[in-house]
Amino acid sequence: MRKILQFLMAFYFVFGLAQTKPTNTFVKDHFIKQEIYIPMRDGVKLFTSVYIPKDISKAQKYPFLMQRTCYSVAPYGENDYKTSLGPNQYLMKDQYIFVYQDVRGRYMSEGTFTNMTPQVQHKTKKDVDESTDTYDTIEWLLKNVGNNNGKVGQYGTSYPGFYTAAGALSEHPALVASSPQAPISDFWNDDFLHNGRFMLGYFRTFPVFGIQKTKAENKAWYMGTFVKQTSDDGLKFYRDMGTLKDGYEKYYKENFFMTEIMNHPNYDEYWQKRSILPHLKNIKHAVMTVGGWFDSEDLSGPLNIYKTIEKTSPKAKNTIVMGPFSHGAWSRETGKHFHNEIYFGDSIATYYQTKLETPFFKHYLKGNSKVDAGLPEATMYDTGNKEWKEFSTYPPENVKKVSFYLADGTLKNNSSSSVSEYYSDPNNPVLSSDNLKDFNGFTPRNYMSEDQRFAVGRPDVLTFTTDILTEDLTFVGEILAKLNISSTSNDADFALKLIDVYQQDFVQKEKKEGVIYANYHQMVRSEIMPARFRNSREKGEALVPNQKTIVEVKLQDVLHTFKKGHKIQIQISSSWFPLFAINPQKFLDNPNFATKEDYTKAFIKVFGDSSLDVYILK
Repeated sequence: MRKILQFLMAFYFVFGLAQTKPTNTFVKDHFIKQEIYIPMRDGVKLFTSVYIPKDISKAQKYPFLMQRTCYSVAPYGENDYKTSLGPNQYLMKDQYIFVYQDVRGRYMSEGTFTNMTPQVQHKTKKDVDESTDTYDTIEWLLKNVGNNNGKVGQYGTSYPGFYTAAGALSEHPALVASSPQAPISDFWNDDFLHNGRFMLGYFRTFPVFGIQKTKAENKAWYMGTFVKQTSDDGLKFYRDMGTLKDGYEKYYKENFFMTEIMNHPNYDEYWQKRSILPHLKNIKHAVMTVGGWFDSEDLSGPLNIYKTIEKTSPKAKNTIVMGPFSHGAWSRETGKHFHNEIYFGDSIATYYQTKLETPFFKHYLKGNSKVDAGLPEATMYDTGNKEWKEFSTYPPENVKKVSFYLADGTLKNNSSSSVSEYYSDPNNPVLSSDNLKDFNGFTPRNYMSEDQRFAVGRPDVLTFTTDILTEDLTFVGEILAKLNISSTSNDADFALKLIDVYQQDFVQKEKKEGVIYANYHQMVRSEIMPARFRNSREKGEALVPNQKTIVEVKLQDVLHTFKKGHKIQIQISSSWFPLFAINPQKFLDNPNFATKEDYTKAFIKVFGDSSLDVYILK
């Protein structure tokens, strides 16, 4: 159990699953804590902690700043206070009425928990979802907490980011500012799945999301169901586990969420109704969506939520921030900011908190919410130049589209008749990292910028590299790989990595001990695409063996400058283990239940007219 708690600590820190006793008394000195049950329109009561400034009065009114969460509002008890309040210390010291609420079915709240609660399109008085719960909560707070100024803001990171996005649909007139941070937007491409391929690196997280409580709980009721760590070599666990089917049957047959995932391999109604994106319409208040370029959990969420609101809600004051962060790392200052082994600068989180987050909430909640706060439309961190950039539109308009073609081990400007081939064996998959200890993590994080030299030269990995760059090239926005492939099997995955190859004599300003930065192969962006969904996500389709076929792999946005003297590289493989579950390479109606007997070896060709389409900043 001790080792389980160790790898959960980082998760707890970000999401508030656990609270330690305060190390200072600021919160207790300046706030009064109240615990209440707020009734929803269907009679379910949601447990809510409210921290009210002690100096609140008719002359000194405060707005609400609210977070709704499935990760606990601990500590519980009106005499037990959080160590800090709000999304950052500056907002805490500026003072708001801080509100924390356990969502339905979690911890002290009543009701039944549903993962990514489907949004109800046509509501009656009895229909409930996260937007109606947000509305009902706001309405109760306005009427029952005295001396408020009539304005409400909301925020949350990861799952609470989803609740923030859904709450933005409440249409309550008092809601003037929402900040979904690392929000889930569609489970098909966030967290547990990437284009429908199961993210095996999340395997240890399922007790958190798939076990219902039977009574009010002020502690995590699911702790006894965690899979125990048996070795520092995390790869050993996944090799010993066997197939995804074996792991499910051994550990999670009673886990309702894992069962749902296993039984829904296609983008069917189950997944479709859990996407918030089709519902993000006619939002009229201020929204600042926040994400991290190295967020291995929810990278697509913030990008897609921002882009959707931009298209559908012209009255929304809509902005986006993307920094050089892992999941939620903007909430804590680390001084010298690294992601894994790569240094990005000093006080990066402080810049975000003081220049963007604090002014956003302060303006809309304490100033004139009808006037734009004047923040940049898009504040993006260039992960190659290692500097913040501001854009008046996003994606920016001053770009040109460029295609690189994958031929003869190179990235060229012209297509070729050449053919590249590799051998893919599900019994001997390409590893996703050479850090075996890292596989024991609760969720994978480091791989997003990890050195990829370990995969170069394998017979089951194709590598395509440019010549040494003679000028800086800045990639911005979406990236689309159009792979023309054929396979001797009738199914395959395509894992694609975009890599920045450093100079042979590169020296990093701030180093981590033991890291060789010369010729470092830093991963910039990556994605996996099952060929079965090349034409439709709703229904899988087998490959015709040895027939040339187009498989498009859409990579999430980047803002990265490949510096003069560096090289741009693409790696392609058909396995990415244990980050993702293995494709058996034999077409099955439900590949989640593949057995070892289904594993099929294959020779896979990539033709020289395959391209990588990017946008380069002028």
